[in-house]
Amino acid sequence: MSAKIYSRSWRLRKAYGVTARVMLSYAWLSVLRRFRGRAWYENALYELHLKNAERVKKAILELNGLFIKLGQMLSILGNFLPEAFQKPLEALQDQIPPRPVDQVRDRIQQELGKTPEELFVRFDALPLAAASIGQAHRAQLPDGTEVVIKVQHLNIEHIAAVDLEIILRITRIISFFYHIKGMDYLYTQIKKMIEEELDFRREAAYMQLIGKNLEGEGGVAVPKLHPDYSTARVMTTTWHEGVKISNTAQLDAWNLNRRDIATRVLQLYCRMVFKDGIYHADPHPGNILVKPDGSLVLLDFGAVAEISKALREGIPQLIEAALKNDTPGMIKACRSMGFIAEGRDADKMAAKMIAAMRNFLQNEVQFEGLNLKEIKVNPLNNSLTNLLGDIGISGISGTVQLPKDYVLFNRTATLLLGLCSALDSTLNPLDVIRPYAKTFVMGERENLLSFVRKTLQRSATTLIGLPDELSRVLNQVQSGELEVRSEDIRNSSRLIYAALNQLVFMILCITASVFGWFFRSEGAEKPAQVAFVVGGIFLFLMFRAMKMGRRVMRGME
Repeated sequence: MSAKIYSRSWRLRKAYGVTARVMLSYAWLSVLRRFRGRAWYENALYELHLKNAERVKKAILELNGLFIKLGQMLSILGNFLPEAFQKPLEALQDQIPPRPVDQVRDRIQQELGKTPEELFVRFDALPLAAASIGQAHRAQLPDGTEVVIKVQHLNIEHIAAVDLEIILRITRIISFFYHIKGMDYLYTQIKKMIEEELDFRREAAYMQLIGKNLEGEGGVAVPKLHPDYSTARVMTTTWHEGVKISNTAQLDAWNLNRRDIATRVLQLYCRMVFKDGIYHADPHPGNILVKPDGSLVLLDFGAVAEISKALREGIPQLIEAALKNDTPGMIKACRSMGFIAEGRDADKMAAKMIAAMRNFLQNEVQFEGLNLKEIKVNPLNNSLTNLLGDIGISGISGTVQLPKDYVLFNRTATLLLGLCSALDSTLNPLDVIRPYAKTFVMGERENLLSFVRKTLQRSATTLIGLPDELSRVLNQVQSGELEVRSEDIRNSSRLIYAALNQLVFMILCITASVFGWFFRSEGAEKPAQVAFVVGGIFLFLMFRAMKMGRRVMRGME
């Protein structure tokens, strides 16, 4: 490993140089687009994505340090990066060059006070695996226990401090030139993730906690910690035999059912996410082993995430607000979960985005059957693409935030889906996840009827409150506290009446539909049919009220 990687000035020059080349290449392509046309631009853009991704990957491998971790994060954010840019970066998940063993020996001696040869009966110089922050070596304790020693790279603290400074400056440069808001928030989330992974004591505590949570689960193991051989920079755990879960050839040789393995992995993660609220957030193939008997082993707890109280409470609130067509309620729920920035401007932009999404789903998606493959939509002209064109990336970035926990959850879900697809492409993960998600939304002590009853109670409360609200407005009018500007008070009253009818029938329609959906999901077809028929009647009444309102409005013009 070259000594220049520890040089702050070299790391600054390298990182800034690559950033400038990538930004200028896209800027120049935008200039050429005006002269060469859209078709040429789209082909050239694809090629440029590939070229820049390779350029970034090469620079990341040279810089090493935290940039490896940053590249890994970029490679799994498929929702935010073009696929052509994402694919070359996927190699960073596994192809990490190890550090020299002499550096590993120095780190162990610094942390534990003795050399590996003095501490262990055997110490393997060849690493088992290498990562951005450290690498793992196999060894044997004096009592004969086979262990794995995870050792942070020498001087990683210095490199981390420099790299975080560089990343902060780069985010500010991108924010300035592309007018993207929220980059400082993104940086704080990245910084928090990095600092957490640099503390092996935190990783050890979470590994022990998750191990305790999974004690009752059959067919899964979590390595045991050896505290006397562990510090904040070195962690020693019990060795487990097994192969990477992606080694399908060996799984087949052992006559193991790959579909069963994929299902058990999903069930294990559903247990951690939906029941325990704390989960192993880095399930790439190197971190999940399969033993000859089919049991699983979870490795590397550097990335662990928790389902916060705000998220647990916010998801049911968001569903309820969506069912009631309550945009302010949806914004409030999203903000409580950390997805929407503070401020009135963010509220207005979020309302526009929700309205565009609602119009997109209601009016622009064509359902030609019950199969997802039969859903049709115009990809170039719809509410969402038009909104994105109007507000741009700047408007979105100033409204939508990505909390650290969401980034970790996105990485976990992406890796799990890829893993299951590789094990058995015919498995539908939703079949495994659905019962866990339903319990998470409704609560373990709530059944279907109580959930629907609560939804109805909230809807009824809204309906009962409407006359009081209307009475309050009329009292304000009588007392002169409310100024009404209208050329035709009678038409205004009729318009208010029509609007209230629309609201009442809409809520009743949604409530009946919720009944129907839940009854159908429970297999009660006849009650479901009745509920859908009642919902259809209320839908007809709502449209009739809308038609009356339009007639009133035309009469007021």
